[in-house]
Amino acid sequence: MPTSEHRSTTTTPAIPSAPGQRYTLLHITLVCTGFLGRIHPLVLFPAWLGIAAIGSWPWQALRIPAACVGILSILGDGVGLIQLNRQGKSFGPATPSMLALAILRTGATFVLGWVSASLSCLLVCAVLQVLLSILVVYTTWIEPFRLEVTREKLRSSKMTTAHPLRLLHISDLHIERRTRREQGLLQVVKDLEPDIVALTGDYLNLSYTEDAEAHAEARAVLADLCRCVKGPVYAVTGSLAVDPPAVVPGIFADLPIVWVLDRVEELEIAGRELRIAGLRCTGQRHLDVPRLRRLLGGRSSTAFTLLLYHSPDLMPEAVEAGVDLYLCGHTHGGQIRLPMFGAIVTSSSFWKRYEMGRYDQAGTTMYVSRGVGMEGLGAPRARLLAPPEVTLWELSG
Repeated sequence: MPTSEHRSTTTTPAIPSAPGQRYTLLHITLVCTGFLGRIHPLVLFPAWLGIAAIGSWPWQALRIPAACVGILSILGDGVGLIQLNRQGKSFGPATPSMLALAILRTGATFVLGWVSASLSCLLVCAVLQVLLSILVVYTTWIEPFRLEVTREKLRSSKMTTAHPLRLLHISDLHIERRTRREQGLLQVVKDLEPDIVALTGDYLNLSYTEDAEAHAEARAVLADLCRCVKGPVYAVTGSLAVDPPAVVPGIFADLPIVWVLDRVEELEIAGRELRIAGLRCTGQRHLDVPRLRRLLGGRSSTAFTLLLYHSPDLMPEAVEAGVDLYLCGHTHGGQIRLPMFGAIVTSSSFWKRYEMGRYDQAGTTMYVSRGVGMEGLGAPRARLLAPPEVTLWELSG
């Protein structure tokens, strides 16, 4: 492991207050669908029957069996989603996801019946609904817990050391409660033995930003993470809605984690200087771009510069500032990805331009992590073709 000398350019600050929150369309949608989560699925049983009936309407003489296929599929979704909570897998409300799936299933049933209201087509419809059920089980019970370790290498003349520096990047924990996913993360961190850990925000889940038990669980996970590593841990905050400035300081209080918020931290590693620049994310480029330029403008480019910022939305300015490695998350890789298309939603100002993974541009490397957890509120606790990940970097000369 490389020897290092920790030299801070300033004293470690408390988390500063943030500018006024700007709610995105996605966040507003999640809040609105989140209200549905207060309604138990059984209360809406007449609505599920009505939705199934709509899907069966084109089936003429086969309306009753088509409706039965529809309602059984919808109720099966509800049972699976409710059991996620009871089994301690994830803790999202069942109703919003159940409604979205019911609409999808009903649309498929309606279209097939309109094409051909025959017995053979009904069999195709039933098979399709079964396949969709299998997909729902996979995306909610399996893939969200398949934590992957992505290994990346970056060579730079600024990192001439006897041994590569092992940097572990973790983003978007979105902790609701401690689950098998968090336990697996801690074991992975322990096994990897990184020299440095970088956290790029979104520690809480949108459903639990005001929940004391979730705060305690998040603090416990972060404390255990610090005990798993020998080197320093650096962090920035995430989205304002997920990491409220009034809440996050209490979670991190007295933990051995170095905040790099709107400042630069310096490390001396085997005679070479590593600069870690961190920026608080407001989600508004017109605010954050000038702050990044002020933070890095006029500084020497002889040191390897690592930028920690929650979102990929500062990539053009990071290239302009001569950043060597830019680590971020925020997009979750789309969380739900379609084959050959990728992310449907990224929450990035650049949409799909920087949706996940590695991007190399004019001497700057950026990595957009898929993150570990999931968003919250009415968003599905599901992942498809975007399993959770941490990224281990080997930085060498």
